[in-house]
Amino acid sequence: MGDTALVRGHLPDENTDFVGRRAELDRLSAELAGHRLITVTGVAGVGKTRLALRVAREAADGFPDGAWWADLTPLDGDRLLVATLSDAVDLSDHTPGMPAGALAQWLAPRRLLLVLDSCDHLAESCAGLLADLLAAAPGLTVLATSRRPLGVDGERVFSLEPLPSGGRDAMSLLRQRATGQRRGGTARVPGQWRAGPASEICVRLEGIPLALELAAAQIRIQGVDAVRAQLDSRFDLLVHEERVWPQRHQTLRAAIGWSHELCEPLERLLWARLTVFRGPFDLASASFVCEGGPLTPDTLPDALDTLVRCSVVRKEGNRYRLLDTIREYGAGWLERLGETEAVADRHAASCLELARRADAEWLGPRQLSWYTTFDERHTDLRTALDRLLRTDPDGALALAGPTAFFWSCCGRLREARDYLEQALLLSEARGPDRARALWALGVTLTLQGEFGAAQDVSEQCAREARHAEYDRAPDDRGRPGERTLDAAYLAGLIALLTGRPMAALVVVGHVLAAVPGDPADSAARLRCRLVRVFGLTGLGRFDEARTEALALRDVCLGLQEHWTRAYLDYQLALIGLLDGDPAAAVTHAREMLEGKRLLGDSFGVALGLDVLAAALAADGDGELAADVSGTGEAYWRSTGHPQRGVPELHALRLKYETTARETIGSPAYEEIFLRALSGLPQDGLDRALRGAPRH
Repeated sequence: MGDTALVRGHLPDENTDFVGRRAELDRLSAELAGHRLITVTGVAGVGKTRLALRVAREAADGFPDGAWWADLTPLDGDRLLVATLSDAVDLSDHTPGMPAGALAQWLAPRRLLLVLDSCDHLAESCAGLLADLLAAAPGLTVLATSRRPLGVDGERVFSLEPLPSGGRDAMSLLRQRATGQRRGGTARVPGQWRAGPASEICVRLEGIPLALELAAAQIRIQGVDAVRAQLDSRFDLLVHEERVWPQRHQTLRAAIGWSHELCEPLERLLWARLTVFRGPFDLASASFVCEGGPLTPDTLPDALDTLVRCSVVRKEGNRYRLLDTIREYGAGWLERLGETEAVADRHAASCLELARRADAEWLGPRQLSWYTTFDERHTDLRTALDRLLRTDPDGALALAGPTAFFWSCCGRLREARDYLEQALLLSEARGPDRARALWALGVTLTLQGEFGAAQDVSEQCAREARHAEYDRAPDDRGRPGERTLDAAYLAGLIALLTGRPMAALVVVGHVLAAVPGDPADSAARLRCRLVRVFGLTGLGRFDEARTEALALRDVCLGLQEHWTRAYLDYQLALIGLLDGDPAAAVTHAREMLEGKRLLGDSFGVALGLDVLAAALAADGDGELAADVSGTGEAYWRSTGHPQRGVPELHALRLKYETTARETIGSPAYEEIFLRALSGLPQDGLDRALRGAPRH
């Protein structure tokens, strides 16, 4: 789960030092200054990604709206290309229209650098999308990496060659990676480091950086003379086996094949099975998916550590990753082993188990950690959903419901909606999983502002809940349960956001009366009680609303639950404003913002900033109200929506903006508002929480 607009731009960390390439850096930087679309091309393993990252980092200060990174490697097709780019630039798009249009509209007024890494497999789709985005956004500059040009009018192609095999850069890279002379670390190399054999290795591997890094890993284990000798005895045969590939592809694949041969059978098996992960993974995930046969809980961790030492697997903190080229090689071996389908099924099963556990533990102390997990496992979950949609639509339906709710809370509404609609279309299953998926789709449509479509889905959800909990019960002893509570929550939410608080109160009141219990009994029951508080506030029954909200808040504190508690603080802030207690409103608005920040919910942060700005104005702090309002507008723009929320908030915004302008004067208000709007959103949120305006 990412923070909400932490900085102006996002580039991944460089996990190893950058070696050489000074001339290429200077040339590419110059090209970036003079062209709006530059594609870095070259063979696999030549260093396109590393060069693009370093150039983007050096150029970032020249783009007022930052430099942003989109890794396209995890995509198995172009269906989620626009969603991936939107996510990369922190557009938590809540709009219902065409996704490409929303992204183009969001980019249009901005001056930023967008880096698209690994476009090879989506070249045609990228070309069409980038042509539209560049036409719509005159301040957009794109730096792409691909093994071939994209073919867009105006594209500048930057061809990246391997390091000169007899040059200083190739030798420096080999020695640095072998000896660990980077970031303050060193490693002993068996035997002596000798320039002659090392130079021969560089020449034999044609200066291809990835091949040199694989050789360096073996030098750390065996020494430079042994590696040179192995290349002499085995490498030519491996190159011969790869003759179907172009020359430099032959060299790289032979280097990967050589690393593969040096692995023990257990390590080769793990390498092959790990290729099911298209993004980062942790040890627990690898164990769930890859154990079996000789790979046991005792042997798998050691095999994984060995693959890390051999530079086959990259370790980044507590997570691991296969480079795309190495993953492709291992996937070929998995196919030869006849395990491709079985491992993909285990991977999908692991994601389904994860989603079920997260759903069961949502109401409790692990809620925040599950939001983090769903963000970290985003690529895995998409991979699993794609697999299940092809092979097991009923499984896709079971996975889509809980996954989509987590995603919708963190701004991934388009992906949530896309997978839910596909699963509901392809699966014919009836029962709780279908009711849950319909509920999640209804919430998603509501957050997108499509209230008519959401109402239709709400009615389907209610019918499916009845089927799951009444019609299927033996001996006609069915009774309402969790899915009925879900359906009531959805109906109540739609009623609230369409200005019908009494309808919301009636629908959840009817179901809560039919399903007796305590608020802490289930997440669905707690959410229905939340709708009741909203309804009471909307009807002006402030004392009742405050009493129930405070009682529920205590329940949430006891459960260590954050999502519901944040919305209760939102309601308590509104009640304070409407009932003449702006100081209490300020306190609860800040509590809500802290909760929404922890959840990574930009939409919720925008709502909280609006109510905080109104409360500050009501409390006489016009300067901070203007600052908070400008930050709120920045967050609203990141959702692609104009300001939203319950109907009563709209009138409060207008009323207290006028109050703030009267307090400090319109010119001062405009200056502070625009300064906050153009600043870093996270900085503005920090100021809002600590109560200090920007000067």
